[in-house]
This record gives sequence, C-alpha cells and structure tokens, in this order.
Amino acid sequence: MIYRQCGASDLKLSVLGLGCWTFGGGQYWGNQDQSDVNDVVHAAADCGINYFDTAEAYNEGRSESSLAIALQGLRRDEVVIGSKVTPANCYPGVLEEHCEASLRRLHTDYIDLYMLHWPIHSHSIKHFTKDPAVIGNPPEIGRTFEILAKLKQSGKIRHIGISNFSAGRMKEDIPASIDVAASELPFNLLCRAVEFDAMACCKENGIGIIGYMTLLQGILSGKYASLAEVPEWQRRTRHFAASGSPLCRHGEAGFESETEKAVNAVRAIAAKNGVAMSELAIRWAAENEAMSCVLVGARNRAQLAANVHALAISIDPTVFDELDGLTDPLKQQMGNHLDLYESAGNDRTL
Repeated sequence: MIYRQCGASDLKLSVLGLGCWTFGGGQYWGNQDQSDVNDVVHAAADCGINYFDTAEAYNEGRSESSLAIALQGLRRDEVVIGSKVTPANCYPGVLEEHCEASLRRLHTDYIDLYMLHWPIHSHSIKHFTKDPAVIGNPPEIGRTFEILAKLKQSGKIRHIGISNFSAGRMKEDIPASIDVAASELPFNLLCRAVEFDAMACCKENGIGIIGYMTLLQGILSGKYASLAEVPEWQRRTRHFAASGSPLCRHGEAGFESETEKAVNAVRAIAAKNGVAMSELAIRWAAENEAMSCVLVGARNRAQLAANVHALAISIDPTVFDELDGLTDPLKQQMGNHLDLYESAGNDRTL
C-alpha cells in the first residue's frame, strides 16, 4: 500500500480508501449484509487501507453504525475515519448535536476527518430537507467553521474537511483562520472537472484531495457492455440525457455519445494491456499525486481484492497519457462543473 500526506495536515492516508456508502443498506444500493461488511473492512485493513469514508446522510446513519461494528477488533489509532455533516444541520447547537450523534453511531470518541458535505446555500440544502424555514434561512458559513474549529479544539474531531466545494467556494467561504485538511471531490476518467482549477486551489492552500466515484458507481468497472445496461439509479449524472430516467433532475441533453466513446476507449486500452478495466481506472486515479486518496467501494472480499490488485499491476506510464487524451473531449464538453447531478446552471458546488 502507498501512503500520502493529506495536504499540509499530519494525516497520512492510504492511496486507496474504502467508500462506505453501501454499508447498512438502503434504497440507493440495496441490502448490504453485515457479515460481508465485516469481511471487507478487515480485509481492507489487512491490505493496508487505513481510510474509511462515511457520512451521516449515508443510509440515514446506518453506514456509520455498520462501519462501527465492522471496525471492532481493529486498533483505533491505526484507522482514519472520515464522516460528513449535511449543510442543513449546521446551525449553532444543531451541528454539535449531529457530531455527537455520529460519534455515538461510530462508537468512537473522535472523528479523524469531519467534513461539511456540501457548500451551505439554499440550493444545496434542498437536497437534504424540505423544510422551508431551513431552505429560506440557511446556516451561516462563517459560524459553521467556527463551530467546527471548537469541535476540533475539544477533541471531538481531529481535522476539518470539506466536500463538493468548487475553487470559488473554497476562496469565498473558508475563513483564513481555519485549517482545512482535505477536500473530497469527484474524480475519475469520466469526471475530470477538478483538473480545471479546484485541484490547483487545493494545492495552493495546503488542502489534500480525496477523490470519490473512482469507478463512477460501476460504469468504469467493465461490468456493463454498453451505457444502455447501466441501472436507473446510476443514470442520473450529467453524462446521461435527463429524458432517459425519471430519477434524473439535471434537465440537460447529456453527453452520452462522448461518454460511450470514452468508456469504449478505456475498455480497449485495458484489453490491449491485459488488465481489467476497473484496475486501469483505479490505477489512473491513484497515479495522480495530487490525490491524497481515491475511494473504492466493495460489496464483498472478492471485489475489494480486485480493487487493491490495481496497485500491483505493471502499466507503462505512457498508457496514462493516452487515457488523458482519449477522455479529454468529454472533460471539455462537461466543463468546469463538479456537481454531477444538477445542470451547469444549477451547480451546487458553485
């Protein structure tokens, strides 16, 4: 396993982290057996993975609870737990209560990296609540960071993080007095918006980057012969035409032709180099040294082993350059928009 320093902080993360959204089961991913979660977490630790990423919003807190069960028997000081608070829960008094609730579900005295899940404004808050009083009167961003700083000072959290913040939001919203250790952002061969300016902004400010959706929820895993086979819940991103799924809310025409070309190109390069498509996609993301950690999910021990194997394969560096070139047209078409689920005009990260 490779370990990287997370920005200017003292956090040292495994280059592969375990995404825990499926843990606890729910509507989005379906049921998840706890015995499989236990196996995956312990196998991950055996492989050297030390970062485990969850959130209060994942399966209504069940992800945190399931992770806590799976972590039993592992040394707490060898595990880095990241969790997130939603922007709707950042009022004074409320944020502290939600942090305490996450601590209880995680069965721990502290959270290593506690992140603000999305920027705080009415548009992002609508995703988490229908309460008009909350939507019309969002928490104050400066006050939120003050509370996070106090939670850090008290030892409830070790580091402050953000998630889904554009470069502009980082510059505008983060007070100079606050040390932000990490920014969690989407990053994969089909979602490269971070490369426009968010990546450089993080580097300039000593903020590490944790990449999520490394396999774009299975689309880069190789299990779908064509985009037509992608399940409805995973067809909601801007890659797909909004008319193709009633669950999609971005309202755009999508970029299906260019996405299909990019996926087929990645598949062909993987076959030419004798590696699995998922291995190539994971390795491409992990090779970028601007990323402190890239997240992979796993429903069972076999999936985890396949993901970790991506670090062991030998790939000529020119292959990564080739992948950059072949996926760049999609990057340019989709533009500098980190929000995969809303239109360019309604980007919640801006």
